[in-house]
Amino acid sequence: MKITVVGAGAVGATCTDNIARKELAEEIILLDIKEGLAEGKSIDMMQTAALLGFDTKIKGVTNDYAATADSEVVVITSGLPRKPGMTREELIGTNANIVRTVTENILKYSPNTIIIVVSNPMDTMNYLTLTTSGLPKNRVLGMGGALDSARFKFYLSQQLGCSPSDLNAVVIGGHGDTTMIPLIKHATWNSIPVSQFLSQEQQDKVVADTMVGGATLTKLIGTSAWYAPGAGTAAMVESIVRDEKKLISTGVALDGEYGQKDISLVVPVIIGKSGWEKIIDFKLSEAEQAAFNKSADAVRNMNDVLKTL
Repeated sequence: MKITVVGAGAVGATCTDNIARKELAEEIILLDIKEGLAEGKSIDMMQTAALLGFDTKIKGVTNDYAATADSEVVVITSGLPRKPGMTREELIGTNANIVRTVTENILKYSPNTIIIVVSNPMDTMNYLTLTTSGLPKNRVLGMGGALDSARFKFYLSQQLGCSPSDLNAVVIGGHGDTTMIPLIKHATWNSIPVSQFLSQEQQDKVVADTMVGGATLTKLIGTSAWYAPGAGTAAMVESIVRDEKKLISTGVALDGEYGQKDISLVVPVIIGKSGWEKIIDFKLSEAEQAAFNKSADAVRNMNDVLKTL
């Protein structure tokens, strides 16, 4: 099996490293537009193989899409990262052109691949890929929900004093500081609702911290995060490659589900060998549905910017 990661920046390289360590493919192609960047990072990672004990081959290339031929999964991380004070929405113009070009080139050589979109603003970039690629909708997935849900579990674990891996917690809606919806009422600690352990004030803090999780890190480190986004993307790749049928919050095309159509939003889905296989209905309350509709309106406004490019 071959997997391609487009973009050798921090997120793309971290994703590649995770995929290699898990040995999810015989070969990973790491592609970047900057001369030598992908090659250098690939050699660096390959020099860890003897130390870490993996046999996956990592090959870096500069803008050579022929090398990506017959990739079963392609991860697109290309585009500008956020800087302090910058919103994901401000990236639309530049990143839309990049993602469109990357998608066209990838499909020349891997017409039946599954694409995972990481580039920001993720909901709009995923919608762009959905509407321009011609791929079946189940083969185009946006990564943001996996990341937001991991952040949700982190902040819950801090309040509960427990292991994040013991938590089930899902974020839906748009992948944005004001559009994501951490479903606190549905969150559980080993099947027990977290509301039994946390005060309303604590729950509200978890939700608020989750929603600005990305902006918090951008302010602290001066650019977008990469460890958790890279790991979140690799987890989605793993569920596809190993047909794990995991429930992961993912950006997908909606056609009436959760009351929305002609849009890509984050909802809980089952991910397996064919991409996303089933949308899970969480039976939202009236307040949660209203928040989801508001999130959809905001994402739809961002999508409308694509028409002006």
